[in-house]
Amino acid sequence: MAPRNRAAVVVLGDIGRSPRMQYHALSLARQGFLEVDIVAYGGSDPHTSLLENKSIHIHKVPQWPTVPQTFPKILRPLVLICKPIIQFLMLLWYLCIKIPAPDVFIVQNPPSVPTLVVVKWASWLRHSAFIVDWHNFGYTLLAMSLGRSSYFVAVYRWIEKHFGKMAHGSLCVTRAMQHELAQNWGIKTTVLYDQPPEFFRPSLLEERHDLFCRISKSLNQPYGLRDCISSGSAEPDSNYPITTPFTTQIDSDISLKENRPALIVSSTSWTPDEDFSMLLEAAVMYDRRVAALLHEDDSVGDETVWEEIHSGKGFAYPRLLFIITGKGPEKEKYEKILKKLSLKRVAFRTMWLSAEDYVLLLGSSDLGVCLHTSSSGLDLPMKVVDMFGCGLPVCAVSYSCIKELVETGKNGLLFSSSSELADELMMLFEGFPNRCDALQSMRTSLIERRSSSRWATEWEENAKPLIHRVISENSS
Repeated sequence: MAPRNRAAVVVLGDIGRSPRMQYHALSLARQGFLEVDIVAYGGSDPHTSLLENKSIHIHKVPQWPTVPQTFPKILRPLVLICKPIIQFLMLLWYLCIKIPAPDVFIVQNPPSVPTLVVVKWASWLRHSAFIVDWHNFGYTLLAMSLGRSSYFVAVYRWIEKHFGKMAHGSLCVTRAMQHELAQNWGIKTTVLYDQPPEFFRPSLLEERHDLFCRISKSLNQPYGLRDCISSGSAEPDSNYPITTPFTTQIDSDISLKENRPALIVSSTSWTPDEDFSMLLEAAVMYDRRVAALLHEDDSVGDETVWEEIHSGKGFAYPRLLFIITGKGPEKEKYEKILKKLSLKRVAFRTMWLSAEDYVLLLGSSDLGVCLHTSSSGLDLPMKVVDMFGCGLPVCAVSYSCIKELVETGKNGLLFSSSSELADELMMLFEGFPNRCDALQSMRTSLIERRSSSRWATEWEENAKPLIHRVISENSS
């Protein structure tokens, strides 16, 4: 069979929130010299590099409507049955009729049902190769809501394993997952570690200032009436201020403020597998511990502290501004909690940013926090990889295989409780911004590694040979 010089990337999810599959598409086009069809849900815009690449064609599949909370529980099993059937038929039509026949389908797992079934059928009908990219195990995610003893979970696991074994090739994200798939599932995989693409990098000072100016209204909008960031803001109503909480511009000269807050970013899906309460508790502990070290009792009001800060008085520990990005089901719940917090030196903001501004935010921040705990214990958080690409050290929740990514003291720190995270915040930010040696050492280490740790290199060495092999074997 003659090669078609075409690949299809299949994601039964929001392509804008599936960075690894976006990077696959870019590499298939740039390094594999293939035409690429992405079949996925819409929702969030992907990175502009995908939209501008003429070899990449995005086909948006209509989404299954969200089931309201008021939907009768007795009918929910019916939804669980009907949803994959409708998704199956819709996805099959796209893969078999809507897009040109590819040499290879590359499908993200999870979700497994109905994706793996549909892609297997489509690969058979269109005489194409079929590769699964294992990000996690779908049945473990389902078990979080239904329980591991559920009949639906058992059926889901059987489908995931049965059709996963039918693939012509497999990729996975960790050595631990590779071992699990080989030993207990009988599936041979190639490890393709997540790595940031070239557009993840530290932001220039001008880029930082421009970003902070563009999001100034969000920065100056507290959850309560005032907080340590909004208090003392020079131009809260300006559409494009020359002064931000972090930077000042005089004529054409831009500088960082000496008494600026430390900027901490965390990207979350606002789901139960990311315990946001751990971050809230750590923030409260930091606030109270700093007050105790400075011998401030309850009689010292918030306004007094804020006036001292904005008058230029220096402190051994900085204010902390946490910017939380992402969308998800528990966001509203935690925003209500944030409104009730009363903190002197800590503030929170939640935002949804474009893909380009998210990269700039990571490159402008001082620390990243990752609350991801894997449902299987075998996957790694892509958000940490992105942070590393921007030279941003990370404090991450510790679990079984996270040490494949986070090297304690070299590129980040691990924690298992809110108290440990508070300890790390105290240690890392003492003397900020000029005398926090541990933080600067990790940042320097990450920047030195940037050139050797890139997605294009990892993909060229591990994914490209596998893709070429399965295409060749399937066409012969």
